Amino acid sequence: MSNEKQFETEAIRTQLERTGFLEHTSPIYLTSSFVFEDAEDMRASFAEEKERNIYSRFTNPNTSEFVDKICKMEGAEAGYAFATGMSAVFSTFAALLKSGDHIVSARSIFGSTHSLFTKYLPKWQITTSYFNSNEPETIESFITPNTKILYAESPTNPAIDVIDLEILGNIAKKHNLILIIDNCFATPYLQQPIKFGAHLVIHSATKLIDGQGRVLGGVTVGNANLIREIYLFSRNTGPALSPFNAWMLSKSLETLAVRVDKHCENAMKVAEFLENHPQVNWVKYPFLKSHPQYEVAKKQMKLGGNIVAFELKGGIEAGRKFLNAIKMCSLSANLGDTRTIVTHPASTTHHSLAEADRLIVNITDGLVRISVGLEHVDDIIQDLQQALI
Repeated sequence: MSNEKQFETEAIRTQLERTGFLEHTSPIYLTSSFVFEDAEDMRASFAEEKERNIYSRFTNPNTSEFVDKICKMEGAEAGYAFATGMSAVFSTFAALLKSGDHIVSARSIFGSTHSLFTKYLPKWQITTSYFNSNEPETIESFITPNTKILYAESPTNPAIDVIDLEILGNIAKKHNLILIIDNCFATPYLQQPIKFGAHLVIHSATKLIDGQGRVLGGVTVGNANLIREIYLFSRNTGPALSPFNAWMLSKSLETLAVRVDKHCENAMKVAEFLENHPQVNWVKYPFLKSHPQYEVAKKQMKLGGNIVAFELKGGIEAGRKFLNAIKMCSLSANLGDTRTIVTHPASTTHHSLAEADRLIVNITDGLVRISVGLEHVDDIIQDLQQALI
């Protein structure tokens, strides 16, 4: 009989060794540093001849427990936890790249990641080429002798395109590239990119992993040799996750599966409702059969996630009118909360982009993104219904 436990069990039963108090749940280790038994213990610890906690900027029992859980969920060898999702993204790239290196990235990525690629990494002569998420067959045309990393998010934000991770894995292997996948929208419960050839997986734990809009956090997991470089960079530059936030996120993982199951159930019903509404041009949800990458989504995802995108008839003004008519759902740029959140990218998060630039990443004037929460689905749909009149 196999000793391998199921996802839900690992999320609950992976924890620190109990202290002398025999606590049922892991305590919070709110300490900046750790003491040593004697001079030899201190020397051996700093020489890394033994595994132990030295300073919470390096490791802490709470961050170690959180990372261990994510590693087991993703099938990763090692990981490091960060203060935010963007500190995970930046530190991962900064640790692995040098001046003159090149990135090939999907065009549909988080706005701050795009700014990192276009505004900050070029300061160190690190360049990026973009491929369209719906055209993975073009990726190889962007690869140069200096290309080191292939990067993508799937599903994408905010247009909910799905990229075939198996294709990315094969290209990365063929060209000896490091494949990095932002798995934030899917979570490790719905998708494990390492199975398809990813070397590293990044999460903004602020989103569904926390799931209740309480704390910030990020994590990168994957190949142990690559994580070693990220760890060494991070222990010197200081983007570490706080012990308290790590404790919160580790506890949140215990309910990830049941929460995401319900998120997905609600999201599917919301998507089906919107698909039949006369004020809606189209709806994108990975597990709707009308989604252009439906078969890809079914291949690599367990369920469709909690994000639904749809296009209102009437463009930007219709989007603003819709937001103003919302009564129960929240107007916020966050996602993955227990509360349903509605965003109109063209008039808010992406308002500074020219229409032509937005259309390249499928952000039309009427696009609305819904992060479907855990309220009763009838109440969510009723709020959307009255706002669409």
